[in-house]
Amino acid sequence: MLAKVISAATVGLNSVPVEVEVDIEKRGFPAFTIVGLPDKAVEESKERVRAALKNTGADFPQYRITVNLAPADLKKEGPYYDLPIAVGILIASEQLRADLSHSLVLGELSLDGSLRHTPGVLPTALLGKEKGFKQIFLPALNAAEASIVSGIEVFAVENLLDLVKHLMGTKTFEPFPHTDIADLIEEEEAEVDFAEIMGQEQAKRALEIVAAGAHNLRMSGPPGAGKTLLARALPSILPRMMAEEALEVTKIYSISGNLNPGQALVKTRPFRAPHHTTSRIGLIGGGQHPKPGEISLAHRGILFLDEFPEFPRHVLEALRQPVEDGIVTISRAAGSLTFPAKFILVTAENPCPCGYLGDPRKSCRCSAHQILHYKQKVSGPILDRIDMHIEVPAVKTDKLMQGADEAKPQAESSKKLRERVQKARDRQLKRFVGKKIFSNAELTAKEIHKFCKMTAEAEVLLRQAVSQMVLSARAYHKVIKVSQTIADLAGSKEILPEHIAEALQYRPRESEF
Repeated sequence: MLAKVISAATVGLNSVPVEVEVDIEKRGFPAFTIVGLPDKAVEESKERVRAALKNTGADFPQYRITVNLAPADLKKEGPYYDLPIAVGILIASEQLRADLSHSLVLGELSLDGSLRHTPGVLPTALLGKEKGFKQIFLPALNAAEASIVSGIEVFAVENLLDLVKHLMGTKTFEPFPHTDIADLIEEEEAEVDFAEIMGQEQAKRALEIVAAGAHNLRMSGPPGAGKTLLARALPSILPRMMAEEALEVTKIYSISGNLNPGQALVKTRPFRAPHHTTSRIGLIGGGQHPKPGEISLAHRGILFLDEFPEFPRHVLEALRQPVEDGIVTISRAAGSLTFPAKFILVTAENPCPCGYLGDPRKSCRCSAHQILHYKQKVSGPILDRIDMHIEVPAVKTDKLMQGADEAKPQAESSKKLRERVQKARDRQLKRFVGKKIFSNAELTAKEIHKFCKMTAEAEVLLRQAVSQMVLSARAYHKVIKVSQTIADLAGSKEILPEHIAEALQYRPRESEF
């Protein structure tokens, strides 16, 4: 008898339907064969399915069993198909009668028949809704993740026996309740509060602009100045995630296996800080079967690269296109996959190998050749793609001791900064209503001319700056976008000369290139 069960395969960030066809032939020697480009994990599902069926109390047919995963030209990966294969065998051997033509089935089986957490469930649930499936059967540990998709019933299955009883009607269970995305999104809890950081007012102002407009930032300063501390405080002032943003991020974490069991949604903006020994594939993504890298895991959040010049040159050069376009396309012989990569790039570095070039209190021990070689580790095109560049000087003693004196005024808290940032981001969302733009940093050259209005005096100042500072076309547009964010923070409807002047302060000196 032939049985068909519908499952899915993940391709990039999306899922496609997969028909699990099970045929049992009573003639010939007993065998169990899986065809349809299965990988090693799918091949090994034969033993998991065999043991799960026996330990559940079902009979494993001692006949010739052929399982076809269609379409046959699509590579099938992972333990996704354990449950549909087991159900297919039960139907094909007439131990179970069920109509699953409008259902999706997926999940990894343990040897005792219980179901384990399985990655990539959210894209499959979205596929089910898109294709008009009525219900989806999946591991109970993944039910919360799928429950954020409306329009499809989610059944949380603890083990194979429970599913069989449900399909037979002897012991049914209710669908998992739907969860509203908006109810799950939370504000970032501050790992480091800005009130705890003494001094560095200019750096804090720059980070406020970064958070409001999703701009890229490069920090340079001596060791111990607080660059890493400032970067780790940045998530505490980022605006709330939109429901669409949260769904995008959760899909990435779901297919990469980074979503924790029982977790429904990535509730806060990601903060990724890979070590400088990270490989190009680890940062950008790839592999034989391409998976998202750190830049995609930082989508709609922050990618912090500490010790920026210490990253291999070829790794940094691979950032050029993703930083500019907000996507990364990974091409292999089998095809190409595109992953989103709209992140805030924050980098930190020392001004020289010893770290004290230009420091008023400690003298630099590096030779001119060492300094030049160090600065050349990061190319000009990469620096030109970074919107804002600031120097973070060492904290003075009186500022450092200010936190211990309760009588002196304390620094602004992350909560106050976040309120201003959220108001500025709300102005941007109102301006870009009807378009898939969430921040000023995402504006194209055409959209800049449409949305960024400046006074005549601001235009004159910008024209002079472009001529005197020899700004590239990219730098020119970045100055306008940063100026627009400063105007949004000030509540101004137009870009004023003071907004342009402040944005120009964040461009790097000519010697940096």
